[in-house]
Amino acid sequence: MKKKDIVEGIVRKVEFPNKGIVETNEGKVVVKGVLPDQKVSVQIQKVRKDRAEGRLLEVLEEPSDAIESPCIHFGKCGGCSYLTMPYVKELGLKEQQVRTLLKPAMDRQTCRFTWEGIKTSPVKFAYRNKMEFTFGDEVMGGPLCLGMHKRGSFYDIVTVSGCRIVDDDYKQILSATLDFFSPMYERKEITFYHRMKQVGYLRHLLVRKAVRTGDILVDIITTTQEEHDLTAYKDMLLSLDLSGKIVGVLHTKNDSLADAVIDEGTEILFGQDFFYEYLLGLKFRITPFSFFQTNSLSAEVLYTTVRGYIRSLYDQKKINKDGVIYDLYSGTGTIAQLLAKVCDKVIGVEIVEEAVEAARENARLNNLDNCEFICGDVLKVLDEIEVKPDMIVLDPPRDGINPKALQKIIGYGVQYMIYVSCKPTSLARDLEILQENGYMMTRAVAIDQFPWTNHCETVVLLSQQKPDDHIEIEINLDEIDATSAESKATYKEIEEWVQEHYGFHVTNLNIAQVKQKHGIIERENYNKPKSENSRQPGCPEEKVKAIEEALKHFQMI
Repeated sequence: MKKKDIVEGIVRKVEFPNKGIVETNEGKVVVKGVLPDQKVSVQIQKVRKDRAEGRLLEVLEEPSDAIESPCIHFGKCGGCSYLTMPYVKELGLKEQQVRTLLKPAMDRQTCRFTWEGIKTSPVKFAYRNKMEFTFGDEVMGGPLCLGMHKRGSFYDIVTVSGCRIVDDDYKQILSATLDFFSPMYERKEITFYHRMKQVGYLRHLLVRKAVRTGDILVDIITTTQEEHDLTAYKDMLLSLDLSGKIVGVLHTKNDSLADAVIDEGTEILFGQDFFYEYLLGLKFRITPFSFFQTNSLSAEVLYTTVRGYIRSLYDQKKINKDGVIYDLYSGTGTIAQLLAKVCDKVIGVEIVEEAVEAARENARLNNLDNCEFICGDVLKVLDEIEVKPDMIVLDPPRDGINPKALQKIIGYGVQYMIYVSCKPTSLARDLEILQENGYMMTRAVAIDQFPWTNHCETVVLLSQQKPDDHIEIEINLDEIDATSAESKATYKEIEEWVQEHYGFHVTNLNIAQVKQKHGIIERENYNKPKSENSRQPGCPEEKVKAIEEALKHFQMI
């Protein structure tokens, strides 16, 4: 292969976050923005010793199990990646990606470790509680657009009035905002901010909505390069017929060169600059710029998992309920407050001052007097805290933990830590250091917080293995002859997986028949008839498909 060659091939796998490995007659090519099993046309951009890198030109053929995208913007918008994949296949892909990244850590294990698969989001569509839309144009000099960045572009914007990961209120607010400003733009009375030229007025539209109450905040973000009276815009928003209720219309000024929503002064045009959201029985005050999980219902799955790991340690009497827990990188204190009832004291550390103030306010709202929140860099603050922890929860930003801070954390020598990660590559890197210092994984699970995108959360329970520790393992002698494929999942796990994802029951016989079909060795008793004249029923086709998906999920086929 040479640079600028055009080749065709099949996407054999997709590595985190979106690197497709395309197998061609000429060799392997790494291509971004493709899906497993697609046949694609690729132009070579770089050639290396072991593989080449290319740019996707065209999808020549979709996989046989591809579905029609439920979103009209898919392919143009850079937001979602997996809308033409069956959701069960997406889950399998995300789990496989996390497992692959964690495999070196698994290989370093010196104690028994349980991988718990992937947990699904309770909602697959309209799950986001916050969106930041950008003003711009789709083509240079074209009409005003408001939406998401075009796939593969830093500058072009696609109006996403049909977006499926938000509810209809977001779409209506977006469309109404675009209709309001477009005539002014066409008359050259108003401009949008050009990133390259660094000139213009309209920058972003931020919308937040509480899942439990339906309260909505709308924030129009502009530069100070022009002055416009936004009273008519506010009145237009308040006249919309929405399922939720607008409780605040805001105007934020942002002259920063960064392509991000930065608060350099916010004016309240109507109502208030906050609403309340509820998670697992707790109340949280949310402002436009509060850090809060963008999928509220799946956040409950995430936090229930963290709390469940700790409760399991209590139940096994491995830790005491009167201990002190550090919640490092605590954000607005969500995890800390959820743990407040299962420990004597929680100390949260967070570098963002606004987040710390929000955490303190939320603790007051929930009448929690055993939560302390400290503002500062974890690396520096740890030297100032006098109370030592009995357990540590880590929920760092995407880039993971500063190595120096990680060494200080390890230095406390706590028996257990929980690491919550929104980027498995960072988690894999930090695990290497943790394991070198005796912290081994005991439980881990992936959680799909963001359906249809390439993002995934991971929760890991770590325990300190002392040099004199020993492990007790129960061995069922009947299982010793299991093949390596069989040992990846029990019949019960396969049955439960099918029940959860397909909604019907499969028997051990059904599973055995499908496993035999794929050459997985079975012990004789599973397929042996009760008598010589008896006949075994065949496995229905829909159950065959479901079981095959389960076997793929557990990486058995």
